[in-house]
Amino acid sequence: MFDKMLNQLGPWLKGEGPQNDIVISSRIRLARNISGFPFISKATELDRQRIEEAVYRAVTNVHEKDDLFEIDLEPLTQLQCQMLVERQLISREIAETQGPRAVYIASDESYSIMVNEEDHIRMHAMTSGLDLYKVWERINALDDHLENYIPYAFSNDLGYLTACPTNVGTGMRVSVMMHLPALSIAQEIDKVFRGLQKLNLAVRGIYGEGSQALGEFYQISNQVTLGRSEMELIEQVQGIVERIVQYERKAREALLEANEDALLDKASRALGILQKARTMSSEEAMHLLSTLRLAVNMKLLDTPTIPLINELLLFTQPAHLQQLSGSELSPPNRDFSRAQYLRKRLLEISDS
Repeated sequence: MFDKMLNQLGPWLKGEGPQNDIVISSRIRLARNISGFPFISKATELDRQRIEEAVYRAVTNVHEKDDLFEIDLEPLTQLQCQMLVERQLISREIAETQGPRAVYIASDESYSIMVNEEDHIRMHAMTSGLDLYKVWERINALDDHLENYIPYAFSNDLGYLTACPTNVGTGMRVSVMMHLPALSIAQEIDKVFRGLQKLNLAVRGIYGEGSQALGEFYQISNQVTLGRSEMELIEQVQGIVERIVQYERKAREALLEANEDALLDKASRALGILQKARTMSSEEAMHLLSTLRLAVNMKLLDTPTIPLINELLLFTQPAHLQQLSGSELSPPNRDFSRAQYLRKRLLEISDS
């Protein structure tokens, strides 16, 4: 199963869909709990096992069940769990938790269902580009189907009951991953973030809550779910993201007009380093690939393609590198292996 993942990209990295030069992916997550069971923080190991059994029975009735595979997270190594985190299939929280827990993953990685995370069930769907309505259609259908077999904890006054009060109501988190290098270069990014905070939107790094933003990649999501309908939350995030896309486009146009040669020089140097370096940290790779991604989208460079850049962003992450090598690597060896992988993949396109 992990070997198969090393030969494919999830749909959120395809470089397709509306506004895909700025919006990498759209994602919607739903938090649900099963009526009659305590929240995970109070659940016994037996409770957690029974929760797993209840979800299993429901999932086996999903009509696309042949496209789903189950992974028991308890026996996995830390490296295997981290690889699933890097692919956005599980959260860091469930990866670091102990005890019975599992995840169901669509074979094309378009959605996954976590069991025994902070809530009994956390399901999410993803796609490439700005396409929240498509993602909502997918996750809503899955949620409706599971609800036919699982009695959700629900209040007529509050909505879906969740372990964290901020998720009560719809239990929904709408998030969009964006690449905003021009706003960062123009030193306008902090102004945008302050505006988002006033609108109750959160800004996080590429792996969500608690993660650091690297390479000008950011996740933007709603913070409030209570008192808002699912469609209201989607429309709010959609509208705001469209405005940020406009700001980023204007910033890119201004950069191009002010000094196209400097941008091309910076991108060419980034490509040269990626093609020749003998050692490279994860942080440096993210920044160089971010520069390259901007240049390709601005038509300053013809290669590499955006899907390949997205692939390099994923496969140079620590767990993927180590999975590719077949063994755990020390940090210095990871940096050596990362540079080697980048040289090899970029050499392949230069020879083709």
